[in-house]
Amino acid sequence: MRRKTAERRERLLEDSRTVGTMLRALVLLAFLVALAVPTGLLPIIPAVSGGDEVAAQSETPGPALIPLGGPTPTATVAPITPVPHVPIVGIIAGHSGSDSGAVCPDGLQEVQVNAEIARRVVEILKRRGWQVDLLEEFDERLEGYQADALLSIHADSCAYPGKTGFKLARAESSYIPGSEDRLVDCIIRHYQERTGLPFDANTITYDMTRYHAYYEIAPHTPAAIIEAGFMLDDRELLVERPEIVAEGIAEGLICFVEGE
Repeated sequence: MRRKTAERRERLLEDSRTVGTMLRALVLLAFLVALAVPTGLLPIIPAVSGGDEVAAQSETPGPALIPLGGPTPTATVAPITPVPHVPIVGIIAGHSGSDSGAVCPDGLQEVQVNAEIARRVVEILKRRGWQVDLLEEFDERLEGYQADALLSIHADSCAYPGKTGFKLARAESSYIPGSEDRLVDCIIRHYQERTGLPFDANTITYDMTRYHAYYEIAPHTPAAIIEAGFMLDDRELLVERPEIVAEGIAEGLICFVEGE
């Protein structure tokens, strides 16, 4: 009897040691887990299934996981829409707001011819969507005027019977000779083609190459002056068909500002 009791006590004692050892192992394991998780050595992966996986990843805060071997995501940048440039051009109606200009024996005044042609040029270019300023001869707006181009429109007198043709010039001393030469070339070519008038380079005067507006506008505004024809021999074109004259001038300006 005593022997059985002793064996029972021995088994209980041994079971107690086993349970104690297991408890100590569990406590140690728990301590190691608690230490490893904050340091990232042991990640916590939530258990999700099926379609919940994508939702769980999208709703879980933290850095995005990029699968190895897949395409690298790139940031989406909204396209920038360029703002189209609206050409700005100044048209001076020669002698307007100042004096009559040249006057023919029958009373035809140069200022009248210039004003009608200038008005039509402005209309043509505005229909193209340009910003066009119709300026007087000594317009206050000329001071420091900035534009893609400036053109002063004039006509020659009735003092030369048998004389026909047009002439065009830029400043004899220019800040931008290359640009102004291109302006002059464009207008000469298109005006000559449209009107059929010859270019008369031999009668260009200092009044044209030293025109007052050149020294009033901004230095980098390309400018020129045109004598559109002679009011005697070219009168039919200048007075009866001013729309042809205006088209030739406008086409020359378009050539310069927008290209051929």
